[in-house]
Order: sequence, then structure tokens, then C-alpha cells
Amino acid sequence: MKLLSSFKKELILASRGFYFYVELLFALVILAVLLFAIPQNFSNITTEYLYFNMPQQVKEIFINNVLANDPDTKPEVVELEADGKTFDAELIVTDESEIYIMDSEEAVRTLADSERNLGAVVELNDNNQLYYKYYLQGYESTRLKNMISILFNESTEVLEDRINNQEVRPLSTDYEPLTDRENTIPPLIAFSGSLMGMFIMASYIFLDKKEGVIEAYAVTPSSVWKYLMSKIFVILLTSVISGLIIVMPIMGLRINYGLLLLLLLPTGFFASTLGLLIASFYDNIMKAFGFIYGLFFILMVPGIAYFIPGWDPVWVKIIPTYPLLQGFKEIILPNGELAYPLITSAGFLAAGIVLFFITNIRFKKTLNV
Repeated sequence: MKLLSSFKKELILASRGFYFYVELLFALVILAVLLFAIPQNFSNITTEYLYFNMPQQVKEIFINNVLANDPDTKPEVVELEADGKTFDAELIVTDESEIYIMDSEEAVRTLADSERNLGAVVELNDNNQLYYKYYLQGYESTRLKNMISILFNESTEVLEDRINNQEVRPLSTDYEPLTDRENTIPPLIAFSGSLMGMFIMASYIFLDKKEGVIEAYAVTPSSVWKYLMSKIFVILLTSVISGLIIVMPIMGLRINYGLLLLLLLPTGFFASTLGLLIASFYDNIMKAFGFIYGLFFILMVPGIAYFIPGWDPVWVKIIPTYPLLQGFKEIILPNGELAYPLITSAGFLAAGIVLFFITNIRFKKTLNV
């Protein structure tokens, strides 16, 4: 009962302050971005820069092959700027790509480097065979590089025939992919609904230190762990509310909200306890800001890997937010695995308990109780 009473007092005090509403306002901003700035599905049109280093007749054959499925499309003469230079190009727009046919290899290389798009040079070698030179960006996966290296070992007719005759058997017939908007939810809910608790918790403790609340608490008969736990309960409440603010308008009733709460609560507990532990080593938020900022940056790295599937090094998987993102994704997938979020929840709960035990010792030592 004392813990519940302490939680009520902390909730009333927190609701009168600024930090209580930061996470909720942040969740509303994220929701607005999801609804009004992120489309259901992003455009899949790719941009390519090509240079045909070959006779004009052969070049025209290539262009006609590109336009075979779009006979009404005509090349358009445009100008492109990059690195302070202007390049002339012929633009061909299809349903799948925007192809810029450049007049030099230098133009392809410059545009591929500055615009971060695919560049290629097609020419004839000494045996009058087609030779392809690609300008990549450096983040492409080994699988993609291998595919490009073998793509033109056979004629396009042979490749097309083999692709058309390739038997494809789906592993699941009732699988429904997420839209691009829905696919954006896991990183946002992870950093807003869970990890923001680390920063907010540290802010609460530093505010209490500044106002002398912690020193005053040391002379009361109540246990230190109850003080810490009441703070954690406040963070868990705001974390759950902010998480539901982000998810419910987008996903509706299509997901298991019990499973969502089961993951939000342990991860929020872990993040808030981590914030407590950090705050126990510093006197104010300015001294701790560098460490918190650096830790937050590290925890965001799996979010980068989440949006770049081709970049997924092994060391990223040991960062705690990696299983967190995958756990949230399994929850919102129409046929996601139940075991993964459950195991993730158990792992974060266990880690949070260990951190809380260490934090309790740290605060007792600090308060000399």
C-alpha cells in the first residue's frame, strides 16, 4: 500500500511538471508525421544514370528495348546539375524507373556520387561484346554485388526465359506484407514508447536532486526501492500511453494489444531503470548529457539497420534495441511469431531487474541509508 501511495504522489507531482508531457507530445508529433507526412507506400521508382559508349545505332537499340513496354514514352532532353557542373541528358520515365542517358562517363560518375543513385557505363570490349561498368554507393550487400557481377554472363533472352520458367512456391499463402507507413512504426514506438523513458527518468532524478527531494527522502522511514519504483511506474504509464497513441490510429484492432503491452512494459522498465542508474553517477543533467546522448546514439544504430536491410552486421545484433525492434515488428505483422516478443519481453524484464538491483545499491550508497 505504501508503494501505491508513493506512486500516486509521484504521479500527481509529475503531472504538474514539464517532463510528464514531453513524451506524450512527442508521441502526438510522431503520429502526425505518420498520418500526414509518410504515405502508405513509398514510390518504388528508381533513378539510373547511364552512358552508352558505343555507336549510335547500338545505343538506339538499347533505348528501344527500354521503351518496348512503353511505346508512347519519348525521351526528353533535360539538364542536371552536380558539383557546380551542368550536364545534358535524355530522360526516359517508365513505370519502374527514371533513366538519364548521359553523354559522358564523367557525368555518370559525378551524378552517381553526388545524388547517391545507380550509375552504369555500357560499352563494347575488344571482342565487340557488351561490357558493363557500375558505380555503386558502397552500402550494397555482397549478395547484390554478386548478382550484378553475374547478371550479364548470359544474354538477356536466356535470363528472361530462365526467370519465366523458374518455379516459385510461396511458404505462406496467407501472408500480408506491411505498408511502408506500418513498417515505420517499430522504430518510432521503440524510441518514443520505450527509450524516451531513459531520458525522462534521468531528468526526474536530476530535478529531485536539484530541489533536495532525495536528501529529504533519506530521513523518511520509507525504503529507497519504493521511491525508485514509484518513479518507474510513472514512466511506465506514460510509455504505454505514448505507445498506444502511435499504434492505435494506424493499426486499429488488427494487432494483439495484450502482447504489445507485454513488450512495452518490460522494455519501459529496462529503459527507466537504465536512466536511474545513469542519474546515480552524476549531479545534474548537464554533466550526464554527453553520456546519455552517446548511449542514445548507440541504441539508435539498429534503427538504421532496420531501414537498410542490406546493412546488418553481426555487432548491431548485440545492441538491446535490435531485438526490441524485431519484437515490435512481429507484433504488428499479420502473422508474426508470438515466441519472439515473449522471449524479448522476458529478456528485458530480467535485465531490468538486474539493473534495478544495482541501482538500488547505488542510491543507498549515495544516501548513506
